[in-house]
Amino acid sequence: MKEYMKAPLFVVLTLLCGMAHAADAPTGNEHLMSKDYIPPRDPAVLKKLEWWQDLKFGLMMHWGTYSQWGIVESWSICPEDEPWCQRRGPYSSNYFAYVTAYENLRKTFNPVKFNPEKWAAAAKNAGMRYVVFTTKHHDGFCMFDTAQTDYRITAPDCPFHANPRANVAKEVFAAFRQEGFGIGAYFSKPDWHSHYYWWPYFPPKDRNPNYDIARYVDRWRQFKEFTWKQIEELMTGYGRVDILWLDGGQVKPPRQDIDMTGLAAMARTHQPGLLVVDRTVSGENENYRTPENEVPGRLLPYPWETCMPMATSWSYVPNDKYKSPGTIVRHLCRIVARGGCLLLNIGPSPEGDWAPDAYDRLRKVGDWMKLNGEAIYETRPIKPYEETEWVFTAKGDGSVYAILLAKDDQATLPQKVAIPAEILAGRAKVRLIGFGELKASGTEDGKSTFTIPEEAQGKCPGNYAWVFKLGKSGS
Repeated sequence: MKEYMKAPLFVVLTLLCGMAHAADAPTGNEHLMSKDYIPPRDPAVLKKLEWWQDLKFGLMMHWGTYSQWGIVESWSICPEDEPWCQRRGPYSSNYFAYVTAYENLRKTFNPVKFNPEKWAAAAKNAGMRYVVFTTKHHDGFCMFDTAQTDYRITAPDCPFHANPRANVAKEVFAAFRQEGFGIGAYFSKPDWHSHYYWWPYFPPKDRNPNYDIARYVDRWRQFKEFTWKQIEELMTGYGRVDILWLDGGQVKPPRQDIDMTGLAAMARTHQPGLLVVDRTVSGENENYRTPENEVPGRLLPYPWETCMPMATSWSYVPNDKYKSPGTIVRHLCRIVARGGCLLLNIGPSPEGDWAPDAYDRLRKVGDWMKLNGEAIYETRPIKPYEETEWVFTAKGDGSVYAILLAKDDQATLPQKVAIPAEILAGRAKVRLIGFGELKASGTEDGKSTFTIPEEAQGKCPGNYAWVFKLGKSGS
């Protein structure tokens, strides 16, 4: 095994060694991920996967009519006794009255502040390089101009339909594509508004179809056709799409079979090399894995991405609490050192903008990335991968980085650092990015120590983490 692991990571032997965690690092909840990873065979998909693994940092947006109530996306209309399905508000005591009021939110949805260029500029400044936008969540409301249903933002009963930018998904993709972003379309396989999924003849019981698919074969066939047509619309009318990000893992064989292999093949006839992410469903159509709101606790030997809200909720909630910029930076560093990408979610408001705190976090993270991004982009893990407060990355050109993670956003650069001997082997030259070369001052517990000059303090924006570039003498 080479110490520098250039992708695809899934060709590397699985490393199950435990990693140390800082206080602000959630640990991996790996039951959220499928067990068996099957690498793509299509050379165009492999090439796109390699390209995606170089991007490292992306933006996700959950947005729909539900933002008007400031509630969880879709789940409050699901009749399951789970914390995220709880109904609130004046209609909450009666399920059917609640669903009616929820679906009528389309008649008041009018995000007149919608300005995707503003979002794209802020995300680019933060160092993000790809976007995944919710074209349709489980509730079935479409944020694109589909011909398959009237439950969409461009329908005549939605006030925003008269806006020249009413085809929101198309506008988002165009704005971010203009800034050089990779484009991802989030699409929910289940559709709780579709009569082919939740048939009005029966009341819904849970997140699954409310009828016997084996008995009502034709109804399920109609749902499959409906799904294929919507995805084909997205693959043909919205420019280049790099990622089809599919949610709703209950839609899978043998019960809820929509022929994902055929669907993926159809999509790729329009978008060659398309990454298909049939998340939480093992098999050939899960090109990379997506642990949700978790940072896995170890290096993972396959392509993966943590999807995580910047605030506490995926969708817009007034006065929500946002993660600190340092927490975001440290999550990113740990994720990259463990072989993944970070997809950070922001929920737009019902007016069509982000909260001021979201812009603030992006600006501060961007300041750090402008200085230290070389240790993040186009890198792969390198032995020893991680040690106490250190994480390590490397580029294919031989550049190696040791990243010292601050304990919190108020920490300052230590007067002396001890870099693990294993990562320094043959690399006597050490440069603190933003300052300059450092001289070794001794050894401590088998580690080389470096004294940090006083004038180096404050050279890194935010003091969230400090990057040391390691090289051979004379390089």
